[in-house]
Amino acid sequence: MPKIHRLPDRHADTEKITLNIGHVDLGRIDLLVREGFYTNRTDFIRTAIRNQLSTDARAVDQSVERHQFEMGLFDVTRADLEAMRQRGEELHLRVLGLARIADDVSVELALETIGSISVLGSLQASKDLKAALADRIT
Repeated sequence: MPKIHRLPDRHADTEKITLNIGHVDLGRIDLLVREGFYTNRTDFIRTAIRNQLSTDARAVDQSVERHQFEMGLFDVTRADLEAMRQRGEELHLRVLGLARIADDVSVELALETIGSISVLGSLQASKDLKAALADRIT
């Protein structure tokens, strides 16, 4: 079975997102930055997101349990998949966080062993693997 590594939030890789915000709200953020409450806009936004996630932590935990997601960093190696193939098993990835499929996993091996992939967060795999598994990724 692939291994799950839990990383502290501050040590995990980050993903860039884009958001649209109204001029007045942006001005308020800039004012707080100017007054020294935050080092920059990004600091404010990260803090706001963490605070909201803390507020909703119980709902997140219940949903993770209900949907049977694994939370953290999930690495799938060629050795993991080869062992599963030998045992006649199929992998169904359900990850909240980051799922990585190793670069040395062939398309053939992935198609033989990966039944489904559901990732809330980020999936890192080669373009060829993502294309081959597209109908199994939700």
